[in-house]
Amino acid sequence: MSSPAASKSGRDERRHQVHEETRRAILDAALELFVADGYASVSIRSVAAKVEYSPGAIYSYFPSKDAIFFALAEEGFRLIGAGELASVSTGDPLQDVRNTVWRLYEFSRQHPQYFALVFLDRHVPRIGREYEQFAFMTELKDRVLARVQRCIDEGVFPPAVGADVALRLLWAPVIGIASGLLSQRLPPEVDADALVRDAIDTTIAGLRAGAAIHSNANGGGSTKQDPPYAAANAGGPGQQDPPYAAGAAVNSSSKPAGPKGSALPVEETC
Repeated sequence: MSSPAASKSGRDERRHQVHEETRRAILDAALELFVADGYASVSIRSVAAKVEYSPGAIYSYFPSKDAIFFALAEEGFRLIGAGELASVSTGDPLQDVRNTVWRLYEFSRQHPQYFALVFLDRHVPRIGREYEQFAFMTELKDRVLARVQRCIDEGVFPPAVGADVALRLLWAPVIGIASGLLSQRLPPEVDADALVRDAIDTTIAGLRAGAAIHSNANGGGSTKQDPPYAAANAGGPGQQDPPYAAGAAVNSSSKPAGPKGSALPVEETC
């Protein structure tokens, strides 16, 4: 016969399990509704109807619709961070940057609902106001920026390129292609994986070539290139090709791609 303490412990464990299962059901229902109908169109009442609970029951788990979003956003960013923080450096700073950017695309393929909610819905609340809940992202951001900065420090990218600007330039086409794929706006014959590889390599080639950059860390203004990079393509008698001038190999086309020979095979990103 179990003791009173053991019985209470068992009840508490079952109560906790039920609480977590209900919370999970609410989050799953909300995620589905947010992505299908748009965040602005979903209410606590519609989430409650989806899980067949009363609105009051939902409020006992989350104080607001925004709180549900922040819980989902935290899950999404932790999924991104888990892959990045678990990754091991290849020893090649440029390959490490490729792998880091590729992981964002992998996230969009493996977790399309989280990607759509966090990156594509412009009506969701800003995460900045919930800084403490997302404090773990500081470590993630620092790690990613450090990889880009290493490329700058080792002369792979020109010294005038800011790490944060370079990262935005690398992520922007990946998010664009991923959103086109999720919204089914890419032609069916387009190989999205190859297109993302090309976007990454082409952006890297532009950075290495010293292409003029018009944005800066604060989101505006111009970033002037140092003369050796800015004038690299100017030509002239006896001028050697700059070390950053190599063009990127393009692996995508308007036809389905064959066996991929990209510098960024999927297995190397794991």
